[in-house]
Order: sequence, then structure tokens, then C-alpha cells
Amino acid sequence: MSDVQLAEAPVRTPAPTVRPAGDDRSRPPRGASLAARVLARVAVVAVVLALWWLATGVIFADNAVVARMGPWAAISELVLSLGDVATLDAVAVSLGRLLAGLGLSIVVAVPLGLLLGSNALLDYASAPVVQFLRMTSPLAWAPLVIVLLGSGTPAVIALVALATTWPVVLGTASGRRAIDAGMLDMVRSLGATRWEGIRTVVLPGLVTHLRTAVRVALGVGWVVLVPAEMFGVTNGLGYAILNARDNLDYEALAATMLLIGVVGFLLDSILRAVGADDQA
Repeated sequence: MSDVQLAEAPVRTPAPTVRPAGDDRSRPPRGASLAARVLARVAVVAVVLALWWLATGVIFADNAVVARMGPWAAISELVLSLGDVATLDAVAVSLGRLLAGLGLSIVVAVPLGLLLGSNALLDYASAPVVQFLRMTSPLAWAPLVIVLLGSGTPAVIALVALATTWPVVLGTASGRRAIDAGMLDMVRSLGATRWEGIRTVVLPGLVTHLRTAVRVALGVGWVVLVPAEMFGVTNGLGYAILNARDNLDYEALAATMLLIGVVGFLLDSILRAVGADDQA
């Protein structure tokens, strides 16, 4: 069956029968005005900053290390560091490793998830192995990865890929199982090939699940990236943490920690915005 014939056939791309819930906490509450939403978020941030100051400036004020990591010191140091080329280079290097590892995991995980989601017996048989590997910390693989790849960027990318593979596998498999089998049967009864069925039914039905899985994987990969960059690399945000500690520059250490959180928040916000645009 040709692409033209398939396009003319009365077949609509189905949505998954079960849609992932997603993270509704990031969406504005219904009935709340813009002013109320802004005020609520500002209030929460203010409370967090107050608790941060209380911890560093009062509770642990006698600690020579913690007392230097207060909110004003961290924020002012972060603002200054953003004008430093070395800081921007560290962010760029870390983002490159994150995206390379995530891309590698997607290439492997999506076909594997489709296979598991399409074959109930294989999914059942492989479940213990998948869960065992999923629950093994990616950092536990670090010594073996370094032996095989050496310390440096390839090892960091491999550890990120190990961390991000399983969320994508499970999300893809869940999305594949949620697709109505009757739609595939209908398309095939019209003469569609297996690839045409995948292209017109399976792939569109996976979009929501896959986007959610990639968002989860991105968060996991970002969390794993920082400690992974502490294994024998000489750049990146993880290295910046170690470098600040070794130089006893605790203001820079607090600023780098804050920068890691800000970049991670922005990455998640970008994916969330992309998902909102797709659903609009």
C-alpha cells in the first residue's frame, strides 16, 4: 500500500488509551489569578531563602565552611561567575555530555521499549533483568566504564547513557502497550505494511509517553552527570565543584551548586514548554 493510498484511507492517528499524568504541579492552579500565582511563588522562594540564611547564618554560624555558603554569598558569586568565560565553558561542556548521553540512550532505548511493549511474553520474561539493571546505580558502573573507556568525556557520556536508558525504555514500552491494537489491525486490513502501521499509528501514539520519559531521563541524567564529572575530567560543572573545594573557595562552591540547580530547572522548563506547545 503506497503512502498516498494510506493517506486517503479513513484512518485517523489514535491517541494512547491511557495518557501519562505528567507533572501537574508546574501548571497554574485553576481559578487563581496571575497576581496570586506570582505572589505564591515569590513567597515560597522567600521562605526558602530565609531558611537558607537561618541555616548558614545562625544555626551553623560557627562552622567556618557552612557560614561562607549563605544565600547572599552564593548569589553574588554566581552573578560574578556568569561573566567568566570559564563558567560558561563548564556549562557548555556539561550540557554537551548530557545531550550526548541522552541521545545515545534514546537510540538504544526506544527500539528496546517498542520491542518489550509489543511482546507481552518477552516483556514478562525480561522484567527481572530490566528491573535489576534499572535499580543498579549508574555510578556503580563507573570503575568498569573507566577501565573500558578511560577517564574523560567518553566515560561520563557512557554513565549518563546508562542512567537515562531505563526511563526511556519503560516509558516507550508503556506507550506501546497503551496503543489500541484494533487500530493497528484496521490499518493492516487496509493493506498497510508493518512500517506504515508503525509510522501512522505507533509513533504518533508514543509522543506523549516518550516526551514524559525523556523529561524524567533528562532529570536523572543531570543528577548523575555532576558526580560522573568528578572521575578524572578537567572541566565541566562536576569538576568545578571539586576545584572549588580543593581551593577552599566555599563561596564558589555554593555558587556552582546554585548554578547546577538553575541550569537543571531551565532544562526541565524547556521540555515542559515544548510539551505544552504540542498539546496546545
